[in-house]
Amino acid sequence: MATNIEIEAKVLISEKEYNNVLNRFKDRVIKEYDQINHYIDSDDLALKKLGIGCRIREKDNTYTLTLKAPMAEGLLEKDEVLNKEQFNAFVKRNVFPECNIEDFIRMLGVDPSLLKVQVALTTHRVEVAYEDNTYEFSVDRNTYNGLVDYELEMAGASLSKAKENLKSICLSTNTFYKDNLKSKETRALESLDKK
Repeated sequence: MATNIEIEAKVLISEKEYNNVLNRFKDRVIKEYDQINHYIDSDDLALKKLGIGCRIREKDNTYTLTLKAPMAEGLLEKDEVLNKEQFNAFVKRNVFPECNIEDFIRMLGVDPSLLKVQVALTTHRVEVAYEDNTYEFSVDRNTYNGLVDYELEMAGASLSKAKENLKSICLSTNTFYKDNLKSKETRALESLDKK
C-alpha cells in the first residue's frame, strides 16, 4: 500500500475560461488522457460523514483504490492497486477488496460490505508544464450525473505555493480566481441529491 500527502489548490472555471487556458498553454501540454473515478460510500454516506473520501480510479486499464483523510494541510492518501477481477467484483457485486484500506475502514467503524459505487465521474485531463517545467498543473473537464464542470488544479509542497501559482495562471488567462473547496467527489455526491 502506498501512502502520500496530497496538497492541491483548485479553481472551478467556466467553459470559456477552460478553452482560454488550453489555448494559452497549448504549447506546454505534457499529456492528455481520460480517467474515471468511481466514488464509494454507503447509502447513508458513512465515510463522507467522517470526512473520508474513497474511490477507485480507472485509467489506462489500471485500477487504484484510494482512501483520503484530511490533515492539517492537505489530504493523507492511501492507495492500493487492484486487478480487473477485484474491480469488477466490487463494481458489479459490491465485494470490497481485501486489503489494508478495508482494514482501515473497519477501524473507522464502517462495515465495508455496506459500501458501493455511488456515482462515477469522468475527467478529461490535460497536464501542462508551468514555470520552466518546475511545476505542472491540470486542466480538467469533468462529467458526472448528466453535469459538466471545468477545473484547474495545481499541486504544491505547500498550499500557499500552490495557490500562488494558480493565481498567477488565472491572472495570465483572464480567469476568475476563487478557491474551490468542494472536491470532485463532493460535487459528484451532491449531484445525486439534485436528481
